[in-house]
Amino acid sequence: MKNITIVGAGLAGSLLSVYLAKKGYDVNIFERRPDMRKSDTGGGKSINLALSTRGIHALKEVGLYEEIKKISIPMFGRMIHSLNGELTFQRYGKDDSEYINAVSRGELNKKLLDLADKYSNVKLYFNERCSGADFNNTSLSFQNELTGESETVSSDAVIATDGATSAVRLEMMKIPRFNFSQEYENYGYKELIIPAGENGSFRMEKNALHIWPRGSFMLIALPNLDGSYTCTLFLAYDQSLGGNNSFEFINSEAKLIEFFKTNFEDAFTMIPDLVDEFFTNPTGTLMTVKCFPWIAGKNTVLLGDSAHAIVPFFGQGMNAAFEDCVYLNECLGDSGNDYNKVFKEFEKLRKINSDAIADLAQENFVEMRDLVADPVFQLKKKIESELYKIYPDTFIPKYTMVTFMRIPYSTALSRGRIQEEILSELSNGISDVKDLDLIKAEVLSKKNLRS
Repeated sequence: MKNITIVGAGLAGSLLSVYLAKKGYDVNIFERRPDMRKSDTGGGKSINLALSTRGIHALKEVGLYEEIKKISIPMFGRMIHSLNGELTFQRYGKDDSEYINAVSRGELNKKLLDLADKYSNVKLYFNERCSGADFNNTSLSFQNELTGESETVSSDAVIATDGATSAVRLEMMKIPRFNFSQEYENYGYKELIIPAGENGSFRMEKNALHIWPRGSFMLIALPNLDGSYTCTLFLAYDQSLGGNNSFEFINSEAKLIEFFKTNFEDAFTMIPDLVDEFFTNPTGTLMTVKCFPWIAGKNTVLLGDSAHAIVPFFGQGMNAAFEDCVYLNECLGDSGNDYNKVFKEFEKLRKINSDAIADLAQENFVEMRDLVADPVFQLKKKIESELYKIYPDTFIPKYTMVTFMRIPYSTALSRGRIQEEILSELSNGISDVKDLDLIKAEVLSKKNLRS
């Protein structure tokens, strides 16, 4: 009863295989794509990611964090680029001990695959597309993308980590009473590159996530180890929504150059291949997936993006998936093989929290593109920071709860909304944090929040 099939050798599947191998399970991983360690394939995903406390905890548990730390760049806060080129730094945490890490998606995935390969009880199969499922018998059908040959694989349990467009979840959708929602944002994204400066130097602040917030759209940039930056332009698809600031409108070199010169002049001077990259690189989609139940038959379960894909605006997609692995590992205990019981416990623990981080990520998109440059928002952030110093166990910033702590996402969502109401009341009628009414702050905090 210890033979487990994992569908998908991405970040979550690779990490999970290590957890299971360490517990003595025999693990077979089937991946639709070629082995990324031998073939240059990124799977259409973003180039780099933000690794934070939840993901770090998982990597520490499997003994990989120190190695990943070597290929990560700490980002201590947001560097806001105003329309006229002024820079404003907004720290993420209370000090330099709290930061997020820019890390290459591909390099992280490769190192996880290498770690999985070290276990004799883990077998990796690439170019294998899941083409069907028999949940009653815990078996899956796979077709080899190179040879066209098909096979049926039976196991004691199946864990699907095959991403937002999960083939296993697609099979689950054929089951009565399976609830599924898929919501696309009316925004897409395009990745662009700011190359390194002379001798591999960084042309902007290295240890920051750079944001050009422009109300209804934005540009962000994360640093890479070679001195370059991966920029991501988030823009409305349609002219009906974004007007001239939309992918539909920007359909010529002249319009693109005018758009960047008007909105991102400092970035424009640092992206030499802007035109080629903009019109060659694919336009990515932003999607939120929620579904229930996560379990089919007795012994098949969804995990990671296959169960709860989210938009990237809180930097928690990978971290949430890694935290899924942590929780499932704990649910399995030392020798758990009553999979239905284990999977139900896992689902109960994670469903409420995956829904919460999905909502938080959508809310943070508005914050990043609309609010970070707003004086009222900046004042609220200063008040929030001051209250965190005075009441460190009670008034914890939402960003801190999500990014630097491992408390449930659902708690961060509910407490964050209460605290936002308090901040709105405290900031009303003042223009400087020095004018903060601390007595009123204490009353509101004690009335509405518990440590």
